[in-house]
Amino acid sequence: MVAGIYDIMNHITEQYFSGEDDNTSDYLMEGLLRSLIHSSRIAVKNPTDYEARSNIMWIATWALNTLMAKGKSTDWMVHMLGQAVAAHTDATHGMTLAAVSMAYYRFICPFGLAKFKRFAMNVWDVDPEGKSDEQIAAEGLKKMESYMEELGLTMHLKELGVTEEMLLGIVESTLIMDGGYKVPDKRQLAGSRQIPSKDAPLLVRRRMWPAMKT
Repeated sequence: MVAGIYDIMNHITEQYFSGEDDNTSDYLMEGLLRSLIHSSRIAVKNPTDYEARSNIMWIATWALNTLMAKGKSTDWMVHMLGQAVAAHTDATHGMTLAAVSMAYYRFICPFGLAKFKRFAMNVWDVDPEGKSDEQIAAEGLKKMESYMEELGLTMHLKELGVTEEMLLGIVESTLIMDGGYKVPDKRQLAGSRQIPSKDAPLLVRRRMWPAMKT
């Protein structure tokens, strides 16, 4: 169940984290996210709670019925990364998304700071008083990460059976999308001597797989 819940959440955030205009779709998605967070916590504790489960299914319908995408360029890089991981591991879809999400969102956050700040305040109720935009955005992502851990989602690639030998193959099979705040190149995803880049953030090695030594 939790893998499906996170797939729903990510369908929303893939669309939410794009564009810079004041878009009605963003207000709708913030409401959907808040409802999903609330209902999922109930459903995880009591899987037979009909109201919570029905709300989750209703949110799932709105998350990918194309209405939320109106006026949005949409990102979908988390899905591209997750699907590449699944191709090499046969891991559950929602878990592959969870394993790559936090690294990716922290990577693009500086390029879409205003939206990540808004996300923190409107979805996670982060208090902005006395904080910089960067601090507000970072706190929002930390709250999202804590929520994911609370649900029991897989947070790192290594937990899905990814080995160091798979990394370059995963990167090479990742389709690069251009609708988000920062279009990554494959050198940035790999952070490898075999695909050199002087400014590579070592996305896979240091963030999605923090236990790996580089």
